[in-house]
Amino acid sequence: MLELADTLLPALRAGQAAAVVTVTRVARSAPRGPGAAMAVLDDGTVLGSISGGCVEGDAVLLATGVLASGRAVTATLGFSDDAAHAAGLACGGSVDVVVHRIGPADAAAVAALEAPADRSVRVGIVLEGDRAGEIVPGDALAEEGPFVEHDGARTFVVTREPRPHLVVAGAGEHAIALARVASAAGFTVTVMDVWERLVTPERFPTADRLVVGVPADALPALLGGAWTAVCVLSHDERVDVPALAAALRAGADFVGAMGARSTVAHRARLLAEAGLAEADIARIHSPLGLDLGGSSPEETALSVLAEMIAARRGGTGEPLRTRTGPVHARAAAPSCAPVAR
Repeated sequence: MLELADTLLPALRAGQAAAVVTVTRVARSAPRGPGAAMAVLDDGTVLGSISGGCVEGDAVLLATGVLASGRAVTATLGFSDDAAHAAGLACGGSVDVVVHRIGPADAAAVAALEAPADRSVRVGIVLEGDRAGEIVPGDALAEEGPFVEHDGARTFVVTREPRPHLVVAGAGEHAIALARVASAAGFTVTVMDVWERLVTPERFPTADRLVVGVPADALPALLGGAWTAVCVLSHDERVDVPALAAALRAGADFVGAMGARSTVAHRARLLAEAGLAEADIARIHSPLGLDLGGSSPEETALSVLAEMIAARRGGTGEPLRTRTGPVHARAAAPSCAPVAR
């Protein structure tokens, strides 16, 4: 439910009700993990996805029934045995779901959906009894998830972590492309540059924040809380070097910079002269991006985004067909933080 806030909340405010399908457990492999959700509105609109298309049809049927009856249900979708593989999830697994109805007057649901994107929020979904489908505010849950007892009823806990944050220093063409793809992948995006005419809503329509000023001065106040990546794209060492130093000293989770290998080496020398330790300089992802072979701003942006996601999620960047083991790694606890695939 929480991951659908951007589209579900406006529908509720407009007076529509919705049936929300939430994954509570994954058996074997599935594209989405526990906490993933989709919803069907009164007018038939479908929001989100729980399996990338594998069982969405069955989920829509369940949701349509819950919209009509108002009664929450639980179900298992897909199959976990090889004989039934073709009829279930393409990944060979199955998902348990809870389907419940929410409306504009459901205060706990609306309050959770209204929580700012830069804050962590959690709710419980009652799974059994007369209160099945009830939304429990996070502050009423005495235990951590994923499954807890609340007033004697088994309850599933969903957590939405703050959206990851991308800070782009430099507002050129590569920054425009990177801001666009990062926003689509669920990042909060801040773009900064010393030139006011470059940092405009027309050039960066998807950015959440535009900052005119010296990046090195503005960076420290922007870090903290959510997982944060700083990508320095100004191509001006007078801006790049102080910005990289500020990002490293402030403890950014990911620090990257574009540039040729000779530029990378030159910047490293300047950073060392500025007092940065060798270990800190080694944290910089530069040249920035994975080797995808592209060269346009859009292709470069994809390679940069891919490297950021790999760093955040612990991925290798290798083709999946060359590896063994589960295709979809799972976190220990359910979360509906935006997943980029």
